[in-house]
Amino acid sequence: MSILPRFPIPAVIAVLVKDDALLLICRKTPPDVGMWGFPGGKMDFGETMAQAAVRELCEETGVVAEAQGVLTVLDSLHKDEAGNLTHHFVITAIACTWIAGDPVAADDAAIAEWVPFVELCDGQRELIFAVDRVARMAMEAAGRPCSV
Repeated sequence: MSILPRFPIPAVIAVLVKDDALLLICRKTPPDVGMWGFPGGKMDFGETMAQAAVRELCEETGVVAEAQGVLTVLDSLHKDEAGNLTHHFVITAIACTWIAGDPVAADDAAIAEWVPFVELCDGQRELIFAVDRVARMAMEAAGRPCSV
């Protein structure tokens, strides 16, 4: 059994809007296996948030993008069945602009695809905490209407 660190872990998510869709992945590794969220992961030592976001995006989807800035910062707390805290990530959501590539799942992603914003809240996908809220922020920042 490994001993987990007892401090928050800095992580990033790359948030891309293209037309009226957002790039999401279905996770294949813990935490949040089988749930949909933005590509992302832990930052490497010496890496900026922007560098980490575009690196994780490319590793998980093959998509190339440019980081634009911080959308929001979230706490992600995960507990086991007994209620014990197992993971605490501090996640910075980085707005990115698509440059090239079609999403292909790799690394921690089982599936990677452009998901129309209107489909995010239809209950067809199990979303990771706050994905819908971050998606709305991204759509508004991109000047896209958010009627859902």
